[in-house]
Amino acid sequence: MKKIFLLLFISTSAFSQSTESLKTATKKLYQANYLMDFDGVISLSYPKMVETIGSEKMPEQVEKYYENDEYRLRFQLETVPFQFGEIKKIEGKSFCVITCRNPMRYFFEAKLTSETSTQKAEWLKEINKTKEVTFEPNRNSFNVKKTTIFVAVADETTSNQWKFFNLDDANQAAAFQSIFGENIKKELGL
Repeated sequence: MKKIFLLLFISTSAFSQSTESLKTATKKLYQANYLMDFDGVISLSYPKMVETIGSEKMPEQVEKYYENDEYRLRFQLETVPFQFGEIKKIEGKSFCVITCRNPMRYFFEAKLTSETSTQKAEWLKEINKTKEVTFEPNRNSFNVKKTTIFVAVADETTSNQWKFFNLDDANQAAAFQSIFGENIKKELGL
C-alpha cells in the first residue's frame, strides 16, 4: 500500500512540476515577445526548428516578424491569461497547445489611404485569422485582437525542458509541420 501511495505521489509531483515549468516557460516566452527580446525568443524556441530555419537566419526572421519595411508589430499587453491544453505524450515527446487572447498593433510606415487601409485590414484579418481589426487613421495603425497559439514541446532534444513554436509566425508553423507532420498536428487538434 505504501509503495502504491509513494508511486502515486511521485507521479503527481512530477506532473505538477512539469505543469509549473510549462507555465513559467510560457510566461518567459510571452515576455520575450512583448519586449522584442529576439535572443530570448530564440532561446525558448524548439531547437530543431531553429536548426531547420537556420541559426543565422532565425534571428533575422524573428526580427522581420516584428519590424520590417512595411510595418512594426507590437504586443499591447504585458501579461495575458493563458489557456493550457492537456499535456499529451505522443511518440515519446510531451506536447501542450497554449492559447491566449493577444491584442496586437501594426504601425504602418507609409501613410495609408482609405483604399490601402481597407486592403491592409483584409490582409490582417486573413493572416491573423480574426475579424477584429480596427484601423486608427491618426496613428496610421491597426489594432488586431486575435488568439495566439503556441505549441510547447519537451523531449530528448530539449533535455525535457519546454521549448516552443509560435504558430502565428508562418515560418514557425511550416517548421512545426515539417518536423512533426500531419499526424501530430491532428492529435493536438490543430
